[in-house]
Amino acid sequence: MCPTRASTSLFPATNISDLHSAFQLLDADRDGKISYQDLKSSYADADDDVICSMITVADSNNDGYVQYHEFENVLFESNCNSSDVLEDVFKAMDGDGDGKVGFRDLRNYLISAGFEVDDDEIKAMIKLGGGDETDDGVTFAGFVKILAV
Repeated sequence: MCPTRASTSLFPATNISDLHSAFQLLDADRDGKISYQDLKSSYADADDDVICSMITVADSNNDGYVQYHEFENVLFESNCNSSDVLEDVFKAMDGDGDGKVGFRDLRNYLISAGFEVDDDEIKAMIKLGGGDETDDGVTFAGFVKILAV
């Protein structure tokens, strides 16, 4: 068990409300909960076991879905394994397996999740994560920075 929220949080506590955009990104059908199908559509290349693990880790009431409060708990409450979950998400988004989420990886993910974004918005996200237009993507730490906003 981790001692405090502050010491285990991957994001500053002031950014908790900003997680709604990350949650909505994963809730592909916009029904207010993340299902296996939502994750499968977002991470089409991900192994079924990885997707099932993502649901299992977060689904505290065992109803087969991840509601927002469960999503938030995975990232903020005293769950020492939350970085493992994010690493699985990162690996699923890293389409080419190079250890970075690059422009193409992020663009493909956002399009598959049904978001209309232009190239400048994607570049801004990558820049926010510590990359730049000449860089080939962001590392896991940069990915966490993007999610925090």
